[in-house]
Amino acid sequence: MQPNQLRSNPGARKDCRRVGRGGKLGAQATRGHKGQRSRSGGTKPGFEGGQTPWYRQLPKYRGFKNHFRTEYVEVNLKQLEQFDADSTVTPEALREKGFVRHLRQPIKVLGTGTLSKKLTVQLHATTASAREAIEKAGGKVEVI
Repeated sequence: MQPNQLRSNPGARKDCRRVGRGGKLGAQATRGHKGQRSRSGGTKPGFEGGQTPWYRQLPKYRGFKNHFRTEYVEVNLKQLEQFDADSTVTPEALREKGFVRHLRQPIKVLGTGTLSKKLTVQLHATTASAREAIEKAGGKVEVI
């Protein structure tokens, strides 16, 4: 193969111009005269001329996050249905069944689903509908 036989790959860009290397686009290289934007490294991504950039303003508009809020791990009544009748549901028992990954956060029972077995639930919190369903099935709720 000879140098005169070399061809660009299909789809290669043909409109790339090397500016600022002499020739037609030398000298200012389409940057204009003087000023910050004509210099190399003159602007940074996200720089807005000294105005606070949008990515630093965003937290103002995102609302309020309460750092003291208690985050619960949620367990539904339909998951408690998988326990045997007359058994005790504790955080350790939920972890053994695979409903909870770790015991670092408190656990709350939600009222989604139905419960037909008598259970003793010893967890950190329950919703009113979950407590009502557990007691209606003959069980009892103990807050730990």
